[in-house]
Amino acid sequence: MSYGIPRGEARFEPRDPHWNEKVRTSFAKQGIMGLLGATLVDVWPGGCEIHLPYRPELTQQHGFFHAGVTSTIVDSAAGYAGFSLMAANTSVLSVEFKINLLAPADGELLIATGEVVKPGRTLVITRGDAWVVKHGKATHCAMMQQTLMTMHGKAEQ
Repeated sequence: MSYGIPRGEARFEPRDPHWNEKVRTSFAKQGIMGLLGATLVDVWPGGCEIHLPYRPELTQQHGFFHAGVTSTIVDSAAGYAGFSLMAANTSVLSVEFKINLLAPADGELLIATGEVVKPGRTLVITRGDAWVVKHGKATHCAMMQQTLMTMHGKAEQ
């Protein structure tokens, strides 16, 4: 279900013909995504969507998704958007991001989307957004700008 969340179009050409498998394999290796219970719902060249169902263990004192949890899945969604465009035999690292929390993440599902703004050989600029779904209605709760670094010659283990 899309919940009416905007999604960028695939407008970039991946440098690795196996980009989809590379991203999905990397996501499966992330211990934090498993710990949180997040799932990689979709990935496209320059974009990614991650879902995280509500659990009380993921909340802050008011019962909303914790800002750290929100930041974590937005960081991963935007990071994998960038990684989808990177060449074979590379890996990705976030080197900077700034997130604005727009509304309390109060709902039963947190959705993070990431999209490449400018792909570069070494630095990739992305944007990420988080949406919280409550009673079928999505609310835009966070937006992020991120810089990624391509680790050339350092494929994931």
